Amino acid sequence: MDDHKIGLKAGLEIHQQLDTRTKLFCKCPTMLRDKKESTFSFKRYLRASKSEMGEVDEAALEEEKYSRTFIYKAYDSTCLVENDEQPPGELNPEAVDIALEVALLLNMNPVDEVHTMRKIVIDGSNTCGFQRTALVATDGGIETEEGFVGVDSLCLEEDAASKIETEGSSDAVVYSLDRLGIPLVEIGTAPDIRTADQAKKVAEQLGMILRSTGKVKRGLGTIRQDINISIEDGARVEIKGVQNLRLIGKIVENEVTRQTNLIKLREELKRRRARVERQIEDLSDIFANTTSKVIKRAGGKVFGICLRGFAGILGTEIQPGRRFGSELADFANKYGAGLMHTDELPAYGISEEEVVRLKRTFDATEDDCVVIVAAERERAEPALKAVLRRAEDAMREIPKETRRALPTGSSAYMRPLPGAARMYPETDVPPVEIDKQRLQYIKSKLPETFEHRKARYKEKFGLNDELADKISRNPHFSLFERIMESYENIPATLVVRTLTDTLAELMQEEIEVEKLEDHHFMDMFKQLSANAFGKEAVPEILKFMAKQPEMSIKKAIEEIGLRADMKEVKQLIEDIVNSKKDFVREKGAKAVGPLMGVVMKELRGKVDGKMINKILEEKVKEVMVRATSHDSE
Repeated sequence: MDDHKIGLKAGLEIHQQLDTRTKLFCKCPTMLRDKKESTFSFKRYLRASKSEMGEVDEAALEEEKYSRTFIYKAYDSTCLVENDEQPPGELNPEAVDIALEVALLLNMNPVDEVHTMRKIVIDGSNTCGFQRTALVATDGGIETEEGFVGVDSLCLEEDAASKIETEGSSDAVVYSLDRLGIPLVEIGTAPDIRTADQAKKVAEQLGMILRSTGKVKRGLGTIRQDINISIEDGARVEIKGVQNLRLIGKIVENEVTRQTNLIKLREELKRRRARVERQIEDLSDIFANTTSKVIKRAGGKVFGICLRGFAGILGTEIQPGRRFGSELADFANKYGAGLMHTDELPAYGISEEEVVRLKRTFDATEDDCVVIVAAERERAEPALKAVLRRAEDAMREIPKETRRALPTGSSAYMRPLPGAARMYPETDVPPVEIDKQRLQYIKSKLPETFEHRKARYKEKFGLNDELADKISRNPHFSLFERIMESYENIPATLVVRTLTDTLAELMQEEIEVEKLEDHHFMDMFKQLSANAFGKEAVPEILKFMAKQPEMSIKKAIEEIGLRADMKEVKQLIEDIVNSKKDFVREKGAKAVGPLMGVVMKELRGKVDGKMINKILEEKVKEVMVRATSHDSE
């Protein structure tokens, strides 16, 4: 699929936690807690409210319809600010300084005065029903191989509470307050990204710039990416919560596929003159004697609708692993109701006879599709109304919406796109003036640029231009420096290729390299420095450790069978050379090359190749000396 021909436009929002001592609006520490350690819990019921302009945000209204109870777990390390029982304090000055540093690295223009705003969010992720955010800088950008990508804004904001229980049929959702209030920067690019590959590279480059400050948190969940995507004749869709960089390109591709297929479905529905009837029927009597466990679990209550001209449409795949029926099911699931339809029935224990009676109730023809949900009326009716609205949209347009990233690279519906009505001033937090002296001081302490780092690596480690450029722009550049400073006998080229090419190759094999932490690499190169194994085994060890990250490198070497006794190694080489004495006498020192291949078949990965070559040269010389001595006699 040609991204340029379909008019792909994409922009990224990077959310990165800052490594500050305290939270953004209070003095609580920024550490995460074991959820079993919570001191107490309390409940909140959140409702949408009007902005200062008298408008209510559409996304907030949508969330209010689900009527959920939110339960919050608090700790001895959280306070009344997180509970929304005390006004927030002033903006954390440490966090402001880090945000300004990132802004300057992105060539942005900091504002003269930082004002905090309230952003309405009533999905339960904040106890007060809004998130506090402050604009710090605008109008920056980065250069990529495919062109300039603007960075429109950089905001400083509080992280949300973390959800403990996943979404399901329960009306109660449980959140933990340990993460709420941790400072993070939100970096928003312009919609200048034109390909899936460029989206991935931009995210990597922004992540590297953030890490170069040494002032951001590391580890799973500390950085999250949202992607805004649109195509020609499609719509802007925001996909939230991407934690795996490897998925970014795939998510862009899958969203392009989804919108392209929805456009095709729209044309097909128009051709069929499809229509949606807003008649909801109680179908419980049909299933009075059903054997379906799904329906029995719902107390035997079943309600349904008929989509005229939709036969086969719900079963059409629009994304890998997701059909149009999955899109409709997303809406029903929001109300705790499971969705089934005649494109897939009989199934789920529903019989052919029950399907016939379903269709007869609506006078449905072979061109129509009957959709049912098994739930009490108070759940079923709003769920089916939401399905009807989405089916109507399918005939008109691709909806602008916020979607949730799935581990497969596809996405599921979350809520409508928020609008301007969600933002209004935070009157409890005073503004922060950004004077020239403060900016000048931060500018004088900025970390080195890519080009300076590249030049330093070439001079200090003897890297060629390609490798120096590759590692200077790689997220692991600081790890590279630590390894080189710790183990002087390890070749810089090997470390660079391990942290770049080898990891990329393992990612292509779908090895979960994100489970590998800095200490895994440090320990591995420590063992390599001590000749515990050969450098050829590096990919094998990393692959093994990605699957069992809790294991020590020493243990992994033993498990893989790489550890070798040097006495046994020397004896093996001596035996191989002695078995080829005639060849050695004939070729002399030139026999080392061919014999090296024979020896490496036995010892590859167990002993460093240079050491094997050295021992082999010694054993060949011994045979040659004995041969010369024998000839002289």
